[in-house]
Amino acid sequence: MLRNLAPSPEVARQARANLAGIALRTPAIRLNCDRPDEIFLKLESLQPIGSFKIRGAANAMLRTPRERIARGVLTASAGNMAQGVAYCARLLGVPATVVTPETAPQTKLRAVERLGARIIKVPFEQWWRTFENRAFPGVDAAFIHAFDDPDVMAGNGTIALELLEDLPDLDAIVIPWGGGGLACGIASVAKALKPSIRVYAAESETGAPLTAAFAAGKPVTVDYRPSFVDGIASKTVFPGMFDLAQQLLDGTIVVTLDQAASAIRLVAERARVIAEGAAACAVAAALSGKAGSGKIAAIVSGGNIDLAKFCELVTAPAA
Repeated sequence: MLRNLAPSPEVARQARANLAGIALRTPAIRLNCDRPDEIFLKLESLQPIGSFKIRGAANAMLRTPRERIARGVLTASAGNMAQGVAYCARLLGVPATVVTPETAPQTKLRAVERLGARIIKVPFEQWWRTFENRAFPGVDAAFIHAFDDPDVMAGNGTIALELLEDLPDLDAIVIPWGGGGLACGIASVAKALKPSIRVYAAESETGAPLTAAFAAGKPVTVDYRPSFVDGIASKTVFPGMFDLAQQLLDGTIVVTLDQAASAIRLVAERARVIAEGAAACAVAAALSGKAGSGKIAAIVSGGNIDLAKFCELVTAPAA
């Protein structure tokens, strides 16, 4: 039996009503590639903050009692959820504080600052503890979790509604795995609407804790190293999210940094779209053939990559 975190289609439809006028209904475009399968890109990079995170942030904050968030909101994020919370806080007229790892990319931090949020940089371990504790010392604010929250996952589940409305004959979905809120939110709604659909989590070789957890049968700690794939790679999986993943996902696909860089180049060249590292992992996984055959959607979760790094990656010789 699924935990209450996993959204139903009806809950996702309620979230979609909440998001009206805030988040966009993004297109799913076919990628011109050399594979026989049809691969579609769900362009969450076109959202107002350049990331799908606006969906979960907006739904969670709109469903939080006004008196709770009046004193402000707090989140932990490497950059995209930070932007989602900061964007919605500005709409609601409340202060926002963001705890980020010291390795967070400057392009995302600058965007957070432009939206008026306060940033607190901490070592990776302290940043991860903020997720676990749902609080940060000295900050009195309502905590908006980036993934382990039913309202955030319901917001993410609206992506599944759009995909299956636009592509009812879809065979598989490949989704970047960060904390799991995106993958499980989409999978819960998609499988309720179309039980035959396959859903895979894409991870980076720089930190693939879900793949390791599936192999071990429980969450474990893995090695992690910072890279341009800053939105997903991490050291471990929350136990609750692992429970959901076991019930909802058909497997994981781990991609190399070279594969992710190649996907960034391909999407830029063929679709004229900027994809950040996490999004590129989903595209690379879809291109790998490991998601099976047929019509496959890759979630281009965001496009908030530092432009200097983007130029470096797209102009480097292909591996």
